[in-house]
Amino acid sequence: MKYEIKGTPFPVVTCHLEKGETMVSESGAMSWMTDKMKMETTTGGGLMKGLGRMLSGNSLFLNNYTAEGENQHITFSSSFPGRILDFKLDGSKTLIAQKQALLAMEKTVNMEMHFRKKIGVGFFGGEGFIMQRFTGNGHVFLEIDGDVVEYELKAGEKMYIEQSHLAAMDSTVTFDIETVKGAKNILFGGEGLFLGTITGPGKVWIQTMPMSGLIDIILSRIPPSNG
Repeated sequence: MKYEIKGTPFPVVTCHLEKGETMVSESGAMSWMTDKMKMETTTGGGLMKGLGRMLSGNSLFLNNYTAEGENQHITFSSSFPGRILDFKLDGSKTLIAQKQALLAMEKTVNMEMHFRKKIGVGFFGGEGFIMQRFTGNGHVFLEIDGDVVEYELKAGEKMYIEQSHLAAMDSTVTFDIETVKGAKNILFGGEGLFLGTITGPGKVWIQTMPMSGLIDIILSRIPPSNG
């Protein structure tokens, strides 16, 4: 499978498929395709897997698009200003991503819900608590909000992060939360009571403008109704 990513600030990825190759996407991600592409809607492995995807912010059903002829192509569009990142899995690594990150993937890739195991992260981890786990062989295309900054963390190297900015990470990276130190920092610092921590080894992808942050800014600019 060959592909090309184009456009800004609303990028698209066009996948060029040979006969028999299949792409999988969330409902509504497909924008256009050639006439010999067959669509099949499934739960992607049964009802329980579909429900698991719903908990991680995705839809109950997945769409499979299979090329029934040579030289076919299909295009998937981002739903938010940002970037589309390609991750090539080779069976030896696991990718962890924020919920709702999946745009499309090859059928040879498996996606599952990923829980952060610590109780504290569950109660206070916000958007970083329920994530998506990708394994297998093939390409995964993720939607990233805004732009992206990449870091390669050494073993034991730690960074603090507002949880919604964590777009993706290697499975070797540990995500946790810590209490913000100092009463004035908590009350007036604007970062809340908790900050996320990411600890290496491994690579992390940090997004610059989470959708939730942009929505909060827009809502704060809307004048109150007089009615």
